[in-house]
Amino acid sequence: MAAPAQTRHSAFQRKRRTDRWGWPLASALVCAKLFAKNGMSVGVAARNPDKSVLQKLEKTHGVWRYACDASEPAAVELLFENVVRDLGALTLVVHNIDGRVPGIFRKGITEADPSTAFDTLRNSAFSAFLVGQQAARLMRENKPNANGTKGTIIFTNASAALKGYPSSGAFAMACHAKSGLAQSMARELMPQGIHVANVPIDAAIGWTQEDGTRAHRLAGTTIDDNMADPDHIAETYLQLHHQHRSTWAFEVVLRPWVEKW
Repeated sequence: MAAPAQTRHSAFQRKRRTDRWGWPLASALVCAKLFAKNGMSVGVAARNPDKSVLQKLEKTHGVWRYACDASEPAAVELLFENVVRDLGALTLVVHNIDGRVPGIFRKGITEADPSTAFDTLRNSAFSAFLVGQQAARLMRENKPNANGTKGTIIFTNASAALKGYPSSGAFAMACHAKSGLAQSMARELMPQGIHVANVPIDAAIGWTQEDGTRAHRLAGTTIDDNMADPDHIAETYLQLHHQHRSTWAFEVVLRPWVEKW
Protein backbone atom coordinates (compact mmCIF):
# COMPACT_ATOMS: atom_id res chain seq x y z
CA MET A 1 0.00 0.00 0.00
CA ALA A 2 1.52 3.27 -1.09
CA ALA A 3 2.12 6.07 1.39
CA PRO A 4 1.15 8.60 2.41
CA ALA A 5 -1.98 8.47 0.31
CA GLN A 6 -3.23 5.11 -0.87
CA THR A 7 -2.87 4.80 -4.62
CA ARG A 8 -5.24 2.77 -6.74
CA HIS A 9 -6.20 2.10 -10.30
CA SER A 10 -9.81 1.93 -11.44
CA ALA A 11 -10.34 -0.06 -14.61
CA PHE A 12 -13.89 0.21 -15.86
CA GLN A 13 -14.55 -2.53 -18.37
CA ARG A 14 -17.24 -3.90 -20.63
CA LYS A 15 -17.93 -7.62 -20.75
CA ARG A 16 -17.32 -7.99 -24.46
CA ARG A 17 -13.89 -8.25 -26.03
CA THR A 18 -13.69 -5.67 -28.74
CA ASP A 19 -12.59 -5.40 -32.35
CA ARG A 20 -9.15 -4.73 -33.81
CA TRP A 21 -8.45 -1.51 -31.95
CA GLY A 22 -10.14 -2.47 -28.68
CA TRP A 23 -8.50 -2.48 -25.24
CA PRO A 24 -10.47 -5.34 -23.67
CA LEU A 25 -10.94 -6.70 -20.18
CA ALA A 26 -7.40 -8.08 -20.12
CA SER A 27 -6.18 -4.48 -19.83
CA ALA A 28 -7.41 -4.47 -16.26
CA LEU A 29 -5.24 -7.48 -15.57
CA VAL A 30 -1.93 -6.13 -16.90
CA CYS A 31 -2.45 -2.67 -15.42
CA ALA A 32 -3.59 -3.98 -12.06
CA LYS A 33 -0.67 -6.39 -11.80
CA LEU A 34 1.89 -3.72 -12.63
CA PHE A 35 0.34 -1.14 -10.32
CA ALA A 36 0.14 -3.63 -7.45
CA LYS A 37 3.79 -4.61 -7.97
CA ASN A 38 4.65 -0.93 -7.58
CA GLY A 39 3.10 -0.75 -4.12
CA MET A 40 -0.32 0.60 -5.04
CA SER A 41 -3.64 -0.43 -3.57
CA VAL A 42 -5.63 -1.42 -6.65
CA GLY A 43 -9.31 -1.78 -7.47
CA VAL A 44 -10.94 -3.01 -10.68
CA ALA A 45 -14.57 -2.39 -11.61
CA ALA A 46 -16.57 -4.36 -14.17
CA ARG A 47 -20.20 -5.19 -14.86
CA ASN A 48 -19.33 -8.73 -13.83
CA PRO A 49 -16.52 -8.66 -11.27
CA ASP A 50 -16.96 -12.39 -10.56
CA LYS A 51 -15.14 -13.45 -13.72
CA SER A 52 -12.55 -16.11 -12.90
CA VAL A 53 -9.66 -13.95 -14.16
CA LEU A 54 -10.65 -11.14 -11.79
CA GLN A 55 -11.06 -13.53 -8.88
CA LYS A 56 -7.56 -14.85 -9.59
CA LEU A 57 -6.28 -11.28 -9.71
CA GLU A 58 -7.70 -10.68 -6.25
CA LYS A 59 -5.98 -13.79 -4.87
CA THR A 60 -2.59 -13.26 -6.50
CA HIS A 61 -2.22 -9.47 -6.27
CA GLY A 62 -4.67 -8.35 -3.59
CA VAL A 63 -6.78 -6.39 -6.09
CA TRP A 64 -10.24 -5.31 -4.97
CA ARG A 65 -13.18 -6.16 -7.26
CA TYR A 66 -16.25 -3.96 -7.73
CA ALA A 67 -19.46 -4.31 -9.72
CA CYS A 68 -20.47 -1.28 -11.74
CA ASP A 69 -22.33 -0.28 -14.89
CA ALA A 70 -20.25 2.77 -15.71
CA SER A 71 -22.98 4.23 -17.94
CA GLU A 72 -25.26 4.76 -14.92
CA PRO A 73 -24.59 7.94 -12.88
CA ALA A 74 -25.79 6.53 -9.56
CA ALA A 75 -23.76 3.36 -10.00
CA VAL A 76 -20.56 5.29 -10.71
CA GLU A 77 -21.07 7.58 -7.74
CA LEU A 78 -21.62 4.59 -5.47
CA LEU A 79 -18.56 2.86 -6.89
CA PHE A 80 -16.28 5.75 -6.01
CA GLU A 81 -17.77 5.98 -2.53
CA ASN A 82 -17.05 2.29 -1.97
CA VAL A 83 -13.51 2.54 -3.34
CA VAL A 84 -12.61 5.48 -1.12
CA ARG A 85 -14.06 3.63 1.85
CA ASP A 86 -11.96 0.53 1.10
CA LEU A 87 -8.74 1.96 -0.34
CA GLY A 88 -8.56 5.57 0.77
CA ALA A 89 -7.79 8.63 -1.32
CA LEU A 90 -7.72 8.10 -5.08
CA THR A 91 -4.62 9.22 -6.94
CA LEU A 92 -4.89 7.25 -10.20
CA VAL A 93 -8.00 6.41 -12.22
CA VAL A 94 -7.95 4.77 -15.65
CA HIS A 95 -11.04 4.62 -17.88
CA ASN A 96 -10.67 1.63 -20.21
CA ILE A 97 -14.13 1.22 -21.73
CA ASP A 98 -14.42 0.63 -25.47
CA GLY A 99 -18.21 0.81 -25.42
CA ARG A 100 -19.26 -0.70 -28.72
CA VAL A 101 -22.29 -3.00 -28.66
CA PRO A 102 -22.44 -6.11 -30.90
CA GLY A 103 -24.97 -4.68 -33.32
CA ILE A 104 -22.87 -1.67 -34.29
CA PHE A 105 -19.79 -3.43 -35.68
CA ARG A 106 -19.08 -2.75 -39.37
CA LYS A 107 -22.40 -1.00 -39.92
CA GLY A 108 -22.52 1.67 -42.60
CA ILE A 109 -24.15 4.99 -41.84
CA THR A 110 -27.38 4.01 -43.64
CA GLU A 111 -27.74 0.63 -41.95
CA ALA A 112 -26.64 1.36 -38.37
CA ASP A 113 -29.50 1.14 -35.88
CA PRO A 114 -29.78 4.52 -34.08
CA SER A 115 -30.36 2.74 -30.77
CA THR A 116 -27.06 0.85 -31.02
CA ALA A 117 -25.27 4.06 -31.95
CA PHE A 118 -26.74 5.73 -28.87
CA ASP A 119 -25.78 2.77 -26.68
CA THR A 120 -22.20 2.97 -27.97
CA LEU A 121 -21.99 6.67 -27.12
CA ARG A 122 -23.49 6.07 -23.69
CA ASN A 123 -21.20 3.14 -22.90
CA SER A 124 -18.05 4.91 -24.09
CA ALA A 125 -18.14 8.71 -23.99
CA PHE A 126 -20.84 9.18 -21.37
CA SER A 127 -19.25 6.66 -19.02
CA ALA A 128 -15.95 8.52 -19.47
CA PHE A 129 -17.71 11.72 -18.41
CA LEU A 130 -19.20 10.05 -15.33
CA VAL A 131 -15.92 8.44 -14.27
CA GLY A 132 -13.93 11.61 -14.94
CA GLN A 133 -16.43 13.69 -13.00
CA GLN A 134 -16.28 11.54 -9.87
CA ALA A 135 -12.49 11.22 -10.07
CA ALA A 136 -12.08 15.00 -10.36
CA ARG A 137 -14.41 15.69 -7.44
CA LEU A 138 -12.40 13.44 -5.17
CA MET A 139 -8.90 14.31 -6.40
CA ARG A 140 -9.47 18.05 -5.90
CA GLU A 141 -9.61 17.33 -2.17
CA ASN A 142 -6.29 15.43 -2.14
CA LYS A 143 -3.20 16.93 -0.60
CA PRO A 144 -0.50 17.46 -3.26
CA ASN A 145 2.34 14.95 -3.23
CA ALA A 146 6.03 15.90 -3.35
CA ASN A 147 5.63 16.65 -7.06
CA GLY A 148 2.71 18.97 -6.38
CA THR A 149 0.29 16.49 -7.97
CA LYS A 150 -3.13 15.58 -6.58
CA GLY A 151 -3.87 12.73 -8.97
CA THR A 152 -3.90 11.31 -12.49
CA ILE A 153 -6.85 10.52 -14.76
CA ILE A 154 -6.13 8.49 -17.90
CA PHE A 155 -8.58 7.82 -20.72
CA THR A 156 -7.76 4.88 -22.98
CA ASN A 157 -8.80 5.68 -26.54
CA ALA A 158 -8.50 4.09 -29.97
CA SER A 159 -7.49 4.74 -33.57
CA ALA A 160 -10.96 6.17 -34.18
CA ALA A 161 -10.00 9.11 -31.95
CA LEU A 162 -7.62 10.17 -34.72
CA LYS A 163 -9.45 9.10 -37.86
CA GLY A 164 -13.02 8.06 -38.61
CA TYR A 165 -13.07 4.72 -40.41
CA PRO A 166 -15.75 3.71 -42.95
CA SER A 167 -18.68 1.82 -41.45
CA SER A 168 -17.68 2.94 -37.95
CA GLY A 169 -19.53 6.22 -37.47
CA ALA A 170 -20.82 5.54 -33.97
CA PHE A 171 -17.43 4.51 -32.66
CA ALA A 172 -15.78 7.50 -34.33
CA MET A 173 -18.27 9.78 -32.57
CA ALA A 174 -17.60 8.09 -29.24
CA CYS A 175 -13.80 8.25 -29.54
CA HIS A 176 -13.77 11.86 -30.70
CA ALA A 177 -16.10 12.71 -27.81
CA LYS A 178 -13.71 11.09 -25.33
CA SER A 179 -10.83 13.08 -26.80
CA GLY A 180 -12.77 16.32 -26.47
CA LEU A 181 -13.78 15.47 -22.92
CA ALA A 182 -10.19 14.64 -21.96
CA GLN A 183 -8.87 17.86 -23.49
CA SER A 184 -11.48 19.98 -21.73
CA MET A 185 -10.76 18.26 -18.42
CA ALA A 186 -7.01 18.65 -18.88
CA ARG A 187 -7.27 22.38 -19.48
CA GLU A 188 -9.53 22.74 -16.45
CA LEU A 189 -7.85 20.37 -14.01
CA MET A 190 -4.13 20.51 -14.77
CA PRO A 191 -3.82 24.00 -13.22
CA GLN A 192 -5.45 22.45 -10.13
CA GLY A 193 -2.75 19.75 -9.87
CA ILE A 194 -4.61 16.90 -11.58
CA HIS A 195 -2.88 15.29 -14.56
CA VAL A 196 -5.30 14.25 -17.34
CA ALA A 197 -4.09 12.16 -20.29
CA ASN A 198 -5.72 10.79 -23.45
CA VAL A 199 -4.05 7.63 -24.82
CA PRO A 200 -5.20 6.46 -28.27
CA ILE A 201 -3.87 2.98 -29.02
CA ASP A 202 -3.43 2.96 -32.79
CA ALA A 203 -2.72 -0.73 -33.25
CA ALA A 204 -3.85 -4.28 -32.81
CA ILE A 205 -2.93 -5.56 -29.35
CA GLY A 206 -1.10 -8.88 -29.19
CA TRP A 207 -2.00 -10.79 -26.04
CA THR A 208 0.37 -13.37 -24.57
CA GLN A 209 -0.82 -16.91 -25.28
CA GLU A 210 -0.22 -20.08 -23.27
CA ASP A 211 2.72 -21.02 -25.50
CA GLY A 212 4.40 -17.66 -24.88
CA THR A 213 3.61 -16.12 -28.25
CA ARG A 214 1.50 -12.99 -28.62
CA ALA A 215 -1.56 -12.88 -30.84
CA HIS A 216 -4.75 -11.01 -31.70
CA ARG A 217 -7.94 -12.92 -32.46
CA LEU A 218 -8.38 -11.16 -35.82
CA ALA A 219 -4.89 -9.94 -36.75
CA GLY A 220 -3.14 -13.24 -36.06
CA THR A 221 0.19 -13.93 -34.36
CA THR A 222 2.59 -11.12 -33.51
CA ILE A 223 5.72 -11.06 -35.68
CA ASP A 224 8.73 -8.89 -34.81
CA ASP A 225 6.75 -6.64 -32.43
CA ASN A 226 4.21 -5.63 -35.09
CA MET A 227 1.43 -5.42 -32.48
CA ALA A 228 1.18 -3.39 -29.30
CA ASP A 229 2.37 -5.22 -26.20
CA PRO A 230 -0.13 -4.83 -23.32
CA ASP A 231 2.61 -4.98 -20.70
CA HIS A 232 4.33 -1.98 -22.26
CA ILE A 233 1.01 -0.13 -22.57
CA ALA A 234 0.61 -0.55 -18.82
CA GLU A 235 4.16 0.72 -18.30
CA THR A 236 3.29 3.85 -20.29
CA TYR A 237 0.31 4.45 -18.01
CA LEU A 238 2.53 4.15 -14.95
CA GLN A 239 5.04 6.55 -16.51
CA LEU A 240 2.27 9.07 -17.13
CA HIS A 241 1.26 8.81 -13.49
CA HIS A 242 4.81 9.53 -12.35
CA GLN A 243 5.56 12.36 -14.78
CA HIS A 244 6.85 15.59 -13.31
CA ARG A 245 4.30 18.37 -13.58
CA SER A 246 6.77 20.56 -15.50
CA THR A 247 6.46 18.13 -18.43
CA TRP A 248 3.01 16.57 -18.25
CA ALA A 249 1.96 14.84 -21.47
CA PHE A 250 -1.66 15.15 -22.53
CA GLU A 251 -2.11 13.01 -25.65
CA VAL A 252 0.15 10.00 -26.09
CA VAL A 253 -0.52 7.92 -29.21
CA LEU A 254 0.82 4.38 -28.93
CA ARG A 255 1.61 2.35 -32.05
CA PRO A 256 4.19 -0.30 -33.05
CA TRP A 257 7.28 0.76 -34.97
CA VAL A 258 5.95 -0.78 -38.22
CA GLU A 259 2.35 0.44 -37.95
CA LYS A 260 1.18 2.26 -41.09
CA TRP A 261 -0.41 5.58 -40.23
